[in-house]
Amino acid sequence: MDIQYTPQDFKSNQEVKWCPGCGDYAILAAVQRAMPEVCQALGYTRERFVFASGIGCSSRFPYYMNTYGFHGIHGRASAIATGIKVANPSLTVWQITGDGDAMAIGGNHLIHAIRRNIDINILLFNNQIYGLTKGQYSPTSPLGIVTKTSPYGTVEHPFDPGSLVLGARGTFFARSLDVEMKLTQEIMVASALHDGTSVTEVLQNCVIFNDRAHAAVTDKEYREDRTVVLRHGQPMIFGKNKDKGLMLDGLKIKVVTIGGEGVTPKELLVHDAYESNPGLHMMLVNMGPADNLPIALGVIRSVKDKTYEANVRDQVNEVRKQTVIHNMDDLLHSGATWEVK
Repeated sequence: MDIQYTPQDFKSNQEVKWCPGCGDYAILAAVQRAMPEVCQALGYTRERFVFASGIGCSSRFPYYMNTYGFHGIHGRASAIATGIKVANPSLTVWQITGDGDAMAIGGNHLIHAIRRNIDINILLFNNQIYGLTKGQYSPTSPLGIVTKTSPYGTVEHPFDPGSLVLGARGTFFARSLDVEMKLTQEIMVASALHDGTSVTEVLQNCVIFNDRAHAAVTDKEYREDRTVVLRHGQPMIFGKNKDKGLMLDGLKIKVVTIGGEGVTPKELLVHDAYESNPGLHMMLVNMGPADNLPIALGVIRSVKDKTYEANVRDQVNEVRKQTVIHNMDDLLHSGATWEVK
């Protein structure tokens, strides 16, 4: 491709209207920085990009991208993105959605998009609250959280996006933090190159209605000790001093100190994002401080499988080879017909 894009080429002339300090700004910047690299890797021009969204703070995203965009209705971003991709498979389709938009009213569409393995890129902003409608609890809000619609604390168990994706036979799942812009940018490129449905969860802060919801892992003071960035083929090492690692202890993952009790890096778990069996991937997406384990970031799962649109294309081509119906007259005279006198 002769065109050399810069992040500026993907910034629209619209004023960005989010609350000051919102994590959405960092996510937007990371995506805009990733797009030139995506264009170079795929050989695409900017005209082949479409950003679709539903309703929510994150769903303003298409206005801020200098690409084609579609701002849909609540919960229908997956359906819209699916339609765009199936109608024109040559496009690279990006779905921008929030935890409420995607996993409440849009939950059914999301699950089926994932299981069908449609080649769309889903970017899920997870602030564990409904921000646009002023602070109601969402499907990812922690059990017991006090909000405007749960004044005595929620009594609902939350969804875990990673578990849901893997449970729907997802082929790609990644996770980042809004404050980790370089990592988000890296994941966006990997997402674009993945052939199939990719879902990236970004733990994002809502400064107004759920401030510091992810502080246990995002605060700079202990972020390195409570997160592990996974990269395919590399041992699972983390910590400020890079002296901690992950090992299997029976059917559970445990944290060990490198050098302690004779543990060497060679004994640590090595990340295999391409493993078709989702067992270990499921264990990784479920890790967190509640179990004295770090939260897994980066590309956790990336496996190959045939896409929905490829199956549609192959079926159409096969039917065309075998059909005896080539025009409307053939169709009208096929099957059971009668001549009325």
